[in-house]
Amino acid sequence: MQMVDLNADVGEGYGRWECGPDADVLTIVTSANIACGFHAGDPSTLRATTAIAATNHVAIGAHVGYPDLLGFGRRFMDLSPAELTDAVVFQIGALDGFSRIAGERIRYVKPHGALYNAVVDNTGQADALVAAVSEYDPTLTILGMGGSALFNAAERAGLATATEAFPDRGYTPDGRLASRKLPGAVIGDPAIVARRALRMVLDHEVEAIDGTIVTLHADSLCIHGDSPTAAIAAQQLRSALTEAGVTIEAFTA
Repeated sequence: MQMVDLNADVGEGYGRWECGPDADVLTIVTSANIACGFHAGDPSTLRATTAIAATNHVAIGAHVGYPDLLGFGRRFMDLSPAELTDAVVFQIGALDGFSRIAGERIRYVKPHGALYNAVVDNTGQADALVAAVSEYDPTLTILGMGGSALFNAAERAGLATATEAFPDRGYTPDGRLASRKLPGAVIGDPAIVARRALRMVLDHEVEAIDGTIVTLHADSLCIHGDSPTAAIAAQQLRSALTEAGVTIEAFTA
């Protein structure tokens, strides 16, 4: 029996600025990557989002990023290893507090945006992120890109990992996410997103932006919650997978 988790980036509003249909998305997905205040998310948003996730029995993950509210965490920052480790610990701790209040706990950690891309091959930052997780709670799983420097560091540290794929994002021929500046990097049509998800799970492959077929494995599929069609895409994706006989459940216990 094939199984896959559905995760979404949520809690990315700030103050009076709302971002994405989080309440609807959290009735569909099985894991929630909740922003921890550095790239998005103020304290009240963290509290509200963790409460909704807990009510819907959605696994809670810390979506950690660079301290870059202005750039939404999508700009690389050359932090020292110590600075990055402390920044990640700070974010996990903030979300952990609100998770406990909601009667839940954090299950995993996922880097966001430019940090996600950096730890694919930046060993210094990958080691720093893993150090933060190891120090805070080594039972937490790291969600990210398979074959990355992050996963290599996690393996050395004895941390559990889970691979993810992005049906709503374009891929380069080498299996990395295409820059959002490139045509085809962001896919907004929910029907196309659902078809790509089926191919990822059933055939373990995706078509890159140049037509190349890239082989991949996914324990979890990510839907970007900041899209206005996120809930529609998540529902169509989940329905398509279920109809194909795929079991949908969180990758964490």
